[in-house]
Amino acid sequence: MSPEVPVPDIGTRRVAVYAIGGNALSDSSGMVQADSVLNAVMDDIVNLLEAGFRVVITHGNGPQVGDLLLLEETSMAERQRNGLDEWVAATQGMIGHSLSLNLEKHLMNKHRPERTAVVLTRVEVDEDDIAFAAPTKPVGPVLDEDTISEMDWDVATTVNGPRRVVASPSPIRILDIDVINSLLDLNAVVFCCGGGGIPVVADVGLTGIAAVIDKDRVSALLACEVDADVLVISTAVDAIYRDFGEASQQSLSMISSQEAKEMIERGQLPPGSMGPKVEAMLHAREFSQEMTIVLCQPGEAISAVRGDSGTTLV
Repeated sequence: MSPEVPVPDIGTRRVAVYAIGGNALSDSSGMVQADSVLNAVMDDIVNLLEAGFRVVITHGNGPQVGDLLLLEETSMAERQRNGLDEWVAATQGMIGHSLSLNLEKHLMNKHRPERTAVVLTRVEVDEDDIAFAAPTKPVGPVLDEDTISEMDWDVATTVNGPRRVVASPSPIRILDIDVINSLLDLNAVVFCCGGGGIPVVADVGLTGIAAVIDKDRVSALLACEVDADVLVISTAVDAIYRDFGEASQQSLSMISSQEAKEMIERGQLPPGSMGPKVEAMLHAREFSQEMTIVLCQPGEAISAVRGDSGTTLV
């Protein structure tokens, strides 16, 4: 495709939200892997652009935040602890920068006219959310007894030892949504809501709070707030399965909202893996009956949108 290919009129273009699964990101330095999985993700994004979509992208940050918290714990004699919201902001910048550089190379190789933008994104949560009464999300390294006694943290026993746990509240509002929409109108490919967004509460102004917002849940909220035509949940599994891991397992090319809810209730979609992704899909469906909502593995976004792979929520 030549560089002179005209850009479709902004007013007629459709919007796709693409949620990058954690398997596409590195688990050590915060930089992005140059491997086949990430290349498949980048191909998905370019293919969506070539199909006429404006694209906005979310991503996780769990391993990267964990690394920074471990670094903090090993250097406490020299520095003061940062708030968890500050570490989320830091990893948004780190990962967004690396992803945008990677995508820019793909765009230039394809002679695409778009360029990227990374938005440090704040997401409002309710400090009275029930999740704060019973924190369950492990963050950071295994703690020693001195740190546990020194810090006023909620701590839970994990398979690796005692770790800090924080709340995972529901996102209420993406505070930087006007910036995101403006960048989409300028034909930018936007990276935003990294790690579920920087959690803040609104009192007198805005205050960061120690919490972790689910990335897929905020992706569904983002899809609603940008009035997306398509929501793609990209993950390591190629589809939603009935009886996953059993001899009777069956991949589902389509699933109704009712069946998805029933599978969650029966424990077929565990809270630690597929459950939150399907719940996010259901939240997006509540907002829009017209939105195309799919789950697929990297490299199959366009195929899934066409109904030829992955699972479509119908």
